[in-house]
Amino acid sequence: MIDDLLEVLVVDDDYRVAAVHCAFVERVPGFRVVGKAHSAEEALLLARTLRPDLVLMDIYLPDGDGLDVARTLLSEPEPPTVIVISAAREVASVRQAMQLGAIHYLVKPFGFAALAERLTAYQRLRRHLAGLPSDADQADVDALFGMLRTPAGHQARPDKGHSAPTLDLVRKAVAASDPDISAAEVAGVVGVSRATAQRYLTYLENRGVVKLELRYGAAGRPEHRYRLVQV
Repeated sequence: MIDDLLEVLVVDDDYRVAAVHCAFVERVPGFRVVGKAHSAEEALLLARTLRPDLVLMDIYLPDGDGLDVARTLLSEPEPPTVIVISAAREVASVRQAMQLGAIHYLVKPFGFAALAERLTAYQRLRRHLAGLPSDADQADVDALFGMLRTPAGHQARPDKGHSAPTLDLVRKAVAASDPDISAAEVAGVVGVSRATAQRYLTYLENRGVVKLELRYGAAGRPEHRYRLVQV
Protein backbone atom coordinates (compact mmCIF):
# COMPACT_ATOMS: atom_id res chain seq x y z
CA MET A 1 0.00 0.00 0.00
CA ILE A 2 1.32 3.45 -0.90
CA ASP A 3 -0.02 4.96 2.33
CA ASP A 4 1.97 2.49 4.47
CA LEU A 5 5.38 3.32 5.85
CA LEU A 6 8.06 2.93 3.20
CA GLU A 7 10.59 0.34 4.37
CA VAL A 8 14.30 1.06 4.03
CA LEU A 9 17.40 -1.13 4.13
CA VAL A 10 20.58 0.79 5.03
CA VAL A 11 23.87 -0.61 3.68
CA ASP A 12 27.17 0.81 4.95
CA ASP A 13 30.42 -0.89 5.95
CA ASP A 14 30.85 1.51 8.89
CA TYR A 15 28.58 0.44 11.76
CA ARG A 16 28.41 3.90 13.33
CA VAL A 17 27.70 5.64 10.03
CA ALA A 18 24.98 3.09 9.30
CA ALA A 19 23.43 3.89 12.69
CA VAL A 20 23.45 7.62 11.90
CA HIS A 21 21.84 7.05 8.51
CA CYS A 22 19.20 4.84 10.13
CA ALA A 23 18.44 7.61 12.60
CA PHE A 24 18.13 10.09 9.73
CA VAL A 25 15.67 7.82 7.91
CA GLU A 26 13.55 7.33 11.03
CA ARG A 27 13.19 11.11 11.38
CA VAL A 28 11.50 11.43 7.98
CA PRO A 29 7.72 10.93 8.23
CA GLY A 30 6.51 7.95 6.25
CA PHE A 31 9.74 5.92 6.43
CA ARG A 32 11.06 3.20 8.70
CA VAL A 33 14.27 1.21 8.73
CA VAL A 34 13.74 -2.55 8.50
CA GLY A 35 17.39 -3.64 8.39
CA LYS A 36 21.08 -2.72 8.34
CA ALA A 37 23.76 -4.49 6.29
CA HIS A 38 27.52 -4.03 6.46
CA SER A 39 28.65 -6.25 3.59
CA ALA A 40 27.61 -7.14 0.06
CA GLU A 41 26.58 -10.64 1.09
CA GLU A 42 24.47 -9.35 3.96
CA ALA A 43 22.89 -6.67 1.75
CA LEU A 44 21.74 -9.25 -0.80
CA LEU A 45 20.42 -11.58 1.90
CA LEU A 46 18.48 -8.88 3.76
CA ALA A 47 17.14 -7.28 0.59
CA ARG A 48 15.77 -10.61 -0.61
CA THR A 49 14.41 -11.53 2.81
CA LEU A 50 12.93 -8.19 3.91
CA ARG A 51 11.84 -6.92 0.46
CA PRO A 52 12.36 -3.22 1.33
CA ASP A 53 10.92 -0.44 -0.80
CA LEU A 54 14.23 1.43 -0.78
CA VAL A 55 17.90 0.55 -0.31
CA LEU A 56 20.51 3.12 0.71
CA MET A 57 23.55 1.50 -0.89
CA ASP A 58 27.16 2.22 0.00
CA ILE A 59 29.74 1.43 -2.70
CA TYR A 60 32.81 0.41 -0.72
CA LEU A 61 31.94 -2.83 1.06
CA PRO A 62 34.45 -5.26 2.61
CA ASP A 63 33.48 -8.19 0.39
CA GLY A 64 32.43 -6.50 -2.83
CA ASP A 65 31.20 -3.47 -4.72
CA GLY A 66 27.88 -1.95 -3.72
CA LEU A 67 27.16 -1.13 -7.36
CA ASP A 68 27.38 -4.83 -8.18
CA VAL A 69 24.86 -5.48 -5.40
CA ALA A 70 22.61 -2.77 -6.83
CA ARG A 71 22.91 -4.31 -10.31
CA THR A 72 21.80 -7.67 -8.96
CA LEU A 73 18.88 -6.28 -6.98
CA LEU A 74 17.65 -4.03 -9.78
CA SER A 75 17.62 -6.93 -12.23
CA GLU A 76 15.29 -9.03 -10.07
CA PRO A 77 11.52 -9.30 -10.78
CA GLU A 78 10.38 -6.90 -8.03
CA PRO A 79 13.40 -4.68 -7.43
CA PRO A 80 13.69 -2.10 -4.66
CA THR A 81 14.46 1.53 -5.40
CA VAL A 82 18.15 2.33 -4.84
CA ILE A 83 19.82 5.51 -3.64
CA VAL A 84 23.63 5.29 -3.72
CA ILE A 85 25.46 6.81 -0.74
CA SER A 86 29.23 6.91 -1.03
CA ALA A 87 32.39 8.93 -0.57
CA ALA A 88 33.29 8.00 -4.16
CA ARG A 89 33.22 11.05 -6.43
CA GLU A 90 34.61 9.43 -9.58
CA VAL A 91 32.45 10.25 -12.58
CA ALA A 92 32.63 6.58 -13.59
CA SER A 93 30.92 5.55 -10.35
CA VAL A 94 28.23 8.20 -10.73
CA ARG A 95 27.66 7.22 -14.38
CA GLN A 96 27.42 3.54 -13.48
CA ALA A 97 24.93 4.25 -10.69
CA MET A 98 22.77 6.22 -13.12
CA GLN A 99 22.96 3.50 -15.78
CA LEU A 100 21.94 0.87 -13.24
CA GLY A 101 18.84 2.84 -12.32
CA ALA A 102 19.70 4.46 -8.96
CA ILE A 103 17.39 7.43 -8.46
CA HIS A 104 19.93 9.51 -6.52
CA TYR A 105 23.62 9.59 -5.61
CA LEU A 106 24.55 11.20 -2.29
CA VAL A 107 28.21 11.98 -1.60
CA LYS A 108 29.24 11.26 2.00
CA PRO A 109 29.38 12.84 4.43
CA PHE A 110 25.97 14.49 4.30
CA GLY A 111 23.56 15.85 6.87
CA PHE A 112 19.97 15.02 7.63
CA ALA A 113 18.50 17.68 5.31
CA ALA A 114 20.20 16.27 2.19
CA LEU A 115 18.86 12.77 2.78
CA ALA A 116 15.42 13.94 3.89
CA GLU A 117 15.09 15.98 0.69
CA ARG A 118 15.67 12.92 -1.45
CA LEU A 119 13.48 10.63 0.61
CA THR A 120 10.53 13.00 0.42
CA ALA A 121 11.06 13.42 -3.35
CA TYR A 122 10.93 9.64 -3.71
CA GLN A 123 7.81 9.53 -1.54
CA ARG A 124 6.08 12.14 -3.72
CA LEU A 125 7.05 10.21 -6.83
CA ARG A 126 5.49 6.98 -5.54
CA ARG A 127 2.27 8.73 -4.62
CA HIS A 128 2.07 10.44 -7.98
CA LEU A 129 2.71 7.16 -9.81
CA ALA A 130 -0.07 5.47 -7.87
CA GLY A 131 -2.56 8.07 -9.09
CA LEU A 132 -1.65 7.98 -12.78
CA PRO A 133 -3.71 6.17 -15.41
CA SER A 134 -2.17 3.22 -17.23
CA ASP A 135 -1.17 5.50 -20.14
CA ALA A 136 0.83 8.64 -19.33
CA ASP A 137 1.11 11.68 -21.56
CA GLN A 138 4.22 13.86 -21.94
CA ALA A 139 3.15 16.22 -19.16
CA ASP A 140 2.83 13.28 -16.78
CA VAL A 141 6.27 12.00 -17.76
CA ASP A 142 7.85 15.45 -17.32
CA ALA A 143 6.24 15.79 -13.89
CA LEU A 144 7.58 12.40 -12.79
CA PHE A 145 11.16 13.19 -13.75
CA GLY A 146 10.86 16.66 -12.22
CA MET A 147 9.95 15.19 -8.85
CA LEU A 148 13.41 13.68 -8.49
CA ARG A 149 15.27 16.93 -9.08
CA THR A 150 16.84 18.71 -6.12
CA PRO A 151 16.70 22.51 -5.79
CA ALA A 152 19.23 24.31 -7.94
CA GLY A 153 21.03 25.76 -4.94
CA HIS A 154 21.77 22.37 -3.37
CA GLN A 155 25.22 20.92 -3.85
CA ALA A 156 25.80 17.20 -3.42
CA ARG A 157 29.57 17.58 -3.58
CA PRO A 158 31.71 19.43 -0.99
CA ASP A 159 32.22 23.15 -1.44
CA LYS A 160 35.27 24.33 -3.35
CA GLY A 161 38.43 23.86 -1.32
CA HIS A 162 37.24 20.67 0.39
CA SER A 163 38.28 17.19 -0.70
CA ALA A 164 35.69 14.42 -0.39
CA PRO A 165 38.28 11.76 0.62
CA THR A 166 39.70 14.08 3.30
CA LEU A 167 36.21 14.88 4.54
CA ASP A 168 35.52 11.17 4.82
CA LEU A 169 38.77 10.58 6.73
CA VAL A 170 37.96 13.41 9.14
CA ARG A 171 34.43 12.09 9.67
CA LYS A 172 35.77 8.58 10.30
CA ALA A 173 38.30 9.96 12.80
CA VAL A 174 35.46 11.63 14.70
CA ALA A 175 33.29 8.51 14.42
CA ALA A 176 36.06 6.36 15.89
CA SER A 177 36.64 8.69 18.86
CA ASP A 178 35.42 7.76 22.32
CA PRO A 179 33.61 9.86 23.19
CA ASP A 180 34.98 12.91 21.33
CA ILE A 181 38.08 14.32 19.67
CA SER A 182 39.89 17.64 19.19
CA ALA A 183 41.08 19.25 15.97
CA ALA A 184 44.70 18.53 16.94
CA GLU A 185 43.88 14.86 17.50
CA VAL A 186 42.05 14.65 14.16
CA ALA A 187 45.08 16.22 12.48
CA GLY A 188 47.30 13.50 13.93
CA VAL A 189 44.98 10.70 12.83
CA VAL A 190 44.37 11.99 9.30
CA GLY A 191 47.86 13.36 8.66
CA VAL A 192 46.95 16.99 7.96
CA SER A 193 47.72 20.26 9.72
CA ARG A 194 45.66 21.33 12.71
CA ALA A 195 44.32 24.30 10.73
CA THR A 196 43.16 21.99 7.93
CA ALA A 197 41.55 19.62 10.41
CA GLN A 198 39.76 22.55 12.03
CA ARG A 199 38.50 23.79 8.67
CA TYR A 200 37.05 20.38 7.79
CA LEU A 201 35.53 19.95 11.25
CA THR A 202 33.83 23.33 10.96
CA TYR A 203 32.50 22.33 7.54
CA LEU A 204 31.05 19.10 8.98
CA GLU A 205 29.63 20.94 11.98
CA ASN A 206 27.83 23.45 9.76
CA ARG A 207 26.19 20.57 7.91
CA GLY A 208 25.02 18.76 11.02
CA VAL A 209 27.40 15.81 10.63
CA VAL A 210 29.45 16.49 13.78
CA LYS A 211 28.68 18.39 16.96
CA LEU A 212 30.97 20.86 18.71
CA GLU A 213 31.18 20.62 22.50
CA LEU A 214 33.20 22.82 24.83
CA ARG A 215 35.21 21.19 27.61
CA TYR A 216 36.07 23.58 30.42
CA GLY A 217 39.19 23.07 32.52
CA ALA A 218 40.37 24.73 35.68
CA ALA A 219 41.60 27.80 33.82
CA GLY A 220 42.03 29.24 30.35
CA ARG A 221 39.95 28.86 27.23
CA PRO A 222 37.58 25.89 26.85
CA GLU A 223 38.78 23.06 24.62
CA HIS A 224 36.81 22.42 21.45
CA ARG A 225 35.78 18.75 21.17
CA TYR A 226 33.87 17.07 18.36
CA ARG A 227 31.63 14.03 18.24
CA LEU A 228 29.58 12.43 15.49
CA VAL A 229 25.95 13.49 15.55
CA GLN A 230 23.77 10.68 16.88
CA VAL A 231 20.11 11.58 16.30
